[in-house]
Amino acid sequence: MKGLVTLSSALVLVSSMASAHITLEAGEAVAGSTYKAVLRVPHGCAGSPTVKLRVRMPEGVSNVKPQPKPGWDLTVTKGKLIEPATGEHGGQVSEGVREIMWSGGSLPDDFYDEFVFIAGLPTTPGVTLYFPVVQDCENGSVRWIEVPAAGQSAHDLKEPAPRLHLNPKPQ
Repeated sequence: MKGLVTLSSALVLVSSMASAHITLEAGEAVAGSTYKAVLRVPHGCAGSPTVKLRVRMPEGVSNVKPQPKPGWDLTVTKGKLIEPATGEHGGQVSEGVREIMWSGGSLPDDFYDEFVFIAGLPTTPGVTLYFPVVQDCENGSVRWIEVPAAGQSAHDLKEPAPRLHLNPKPQ
């Protein structure tokens, strides 16, 4: 009986660790739509509070607007887009937000929080986008930047990047 309890405890621990990655609240969206990205941050770095979160935009994501977070500084880094995108008001844009950084706050390891932005998505359905995130803590950091290779699953990775699958528009 003791072995069964130990095995059950180990399975609970492994399953809770597997869900402890930084993820997007909604892992699917319609290609070509405006998407509200909610990054879930479930813990710090080995017990240390999160003090900075940086997310990089994948190619094809445009019209990015981060949500300010009380108690945190917000910085955006802009850069040239590989392909021009349609702006919010219809014109073509060749530059856009490439990275968002929230810093200066403190998210204790015992708490969970969300960091939010909206963005325009590419129009190609069937594509999976990866949003690499670097989580800096008072002591240490975690680089949620791994992208699965062909034939590999995100579940095989130690520090997978949050992912978003693009679905076709409903008929």
